[in-house]
Amino acid sequence: MSHLVRSSLWLSFFGAIVFAWWMMYVMAMDMDLDLLGRPGPMGQAMAGMDPRMPMDMPMARFGPLFAMWAIMMAAMMLPTLVPTLTTYERLMVSADGTRAGWAGVLLGYFIVWVGFAALIAAVQLALLFGGVINMLGIAPVWLSAILLIGVGAFQFTRVKEVCHGVCHAPMTYFLGHWKTGFSGGLRMGLGLGAFCVVCCWGFMALGFVGGVMSLAWMGLATLLMIFEKLPDIGHRVIKPTGVALIAAGLVLAVY
Repeated sequence: MSHLVRSSLWLSFFGAIVFAWWMMYVMAMDMDLDLLGRPGPMGQAMAGMDPRMPMDMPMARFGPLFAMWAIMMAAMMLPTLVPTLTTYERLMVSADGTRAGWAGVLLGYFIVWVGFAALIAAVQLALLFGGVINMLGIAPVWLSAILLIGVGAFQFTRVKEVCHGVCHAPMTYFLGHWKTGFSGGLRMGLGLGAFCVVCCWGFMALGFVGGVMSLAWMGLATLLMIFEKLPDIGHRVIKPTGVALIAAGLVLAVY
């Protein structure tokens, strides 16, 4: 029975990831975007729309934007949680962990990222109505350069180092904050999610560089965040990624 429960939970977990990616693909196609986020004729017309026009435009309303970002968080961030969930499983016997606690960790982590989805959806609306980005969430060259350089520089900060240390080694966090049962797992998931948001917010903000619905950007950002959490190489990719982002920002600013 325990094996069946474990299998069911993991299958549901990976099923949610696949479903989230499928939903993002469907939304991108509905907006006439290719995999790189480049708009077709209908997408170009949408990009040029004024959000204040007297017609229903989902990308100019908080509800649809929040839903889009929440699904995007599931697609991009749930895969990065695999090492954390497997670490919790290793503690289930020695530290009285439970499947309910495992589910609590997952739920707490996702709650934090859904909260971040609400925040970045509000930021997108503010930028849209402020005339900074277009309806597809694409920033002008000057803002794209600032974002690339800023996120690249963040890779070298002490804040990034501390938060990455927690995400990269969840065992240490569990041992220092261990709580049993569903509520205990939920509390630990909320804490881990908070560290993860601070660690990875920049990769989400970079969505404005090529368009928030660019599936290519989503895939690349997801891979980078997964690499950062891998036990053997996670700490080695942070600064090279920062250098690459700064270089890309400088190139964009010059050309």
